Amino acid sequence: MMSRSAAHQIAIRDLKSIDDLTQLKALEKEVWGMADEDTLPLTLAIALKTAGNIFVGAFETAKDSKNKDKEKMVGFAFGFLGREHGLTTLHSHMLAVLDQYRHLDLGLRLKQAQRERAMGMGIHEMTWTYDPLQSRNAHFNFAKLGVVSDTYKVDFYGPETSSVLHRNGTDRLWVRWILDSRRVRDRLSGKNVNSRTETLDGLRLLAPLVRFDPSGKPARANLADSLARQRVSIEIPGDILEVERTDMSLAREWREATRWAFREALKAGFVVAEFCRSIRGQQGPGAYLLQQASVTDLIPEA
Repeated sequence: MMSRSAAHQIAIRDLKSIDDLTQLKALEKEVWGMADEDTLPLTLAIALKTAGNIFVGAFETAKDSKNKDKEKMVGFAFGFLGREHGLTTLHSHMLAVLDQYRHLDLGLRLKQAQRERAMGMGIHEMTWTYDPLQSRNAHFNFAKLGVVSDTYKVDFYGPETSSVLHRNGTDRLWVRWILDSRRVRDRLSGKNVNSRTETLDGLRLLAPLVRFDPSGKPARANLADSLARQRVSIEIPGDILEVERTDMSLAREWREATRWAFREALKAGFVVAEFCRSIRGQQGPGAYLLQQASVTDLIPEA
């Protein structure tokens, strides 16, 4: 595993060549375990890049067998232009980093690169989707980047895909990243990330819509009682992939319970505002905080 002190040797740059895009396709298959039919077609990638969409990669330089420098892609982020609520946005379709490089904050560097390029194009909002049962991604998106969400998509990519990561449905939170907001600037600079995050015990005082019962299964709260409050929470396991490996029926219970909770809360006017982990600085069980608010309440336009 590469040390953090060597991370500076990994360069973040725009993808430029067909070889770069070919490496992207290979890395996508390796990280997501996808079959060819579910990966980005090379010809489409070439057209999208040429038309001005944003492709950035993380490259490690090493010597080849002839002692020449050769770049190896170890991560990438790809987004395309979209149109939402009357504005041109960037939809970040995919971010991937090889497993052995994930401790180097390359995901954060790739997101920052996307943000810089989008703002340079006059774009003020980026969106993407992720599985709300993935606690590591939830922490990254809310605590480190400062996203919010007011949309939940059921089986966004269909009941499953060829990826081993898509066997428990493909439900997604559609998140919004308001690129030059104070909230985002503060999160990217590391301000208030730890002091702001509440404890899991504290969130349980909010009458969680879904919480762990003593057996580790999801327990649903009384919907009317919970939604009568200004803030509610939704608990999730610390590692849903491990749950899927050991007990797929339990993983599906968590999918169904959290799907119900998110849909009902968002329909009632709540917004997903934060995510906290029970173990500071580590991956562990966590909970979403939802507030009775709008996105502009949480992130004023000014």
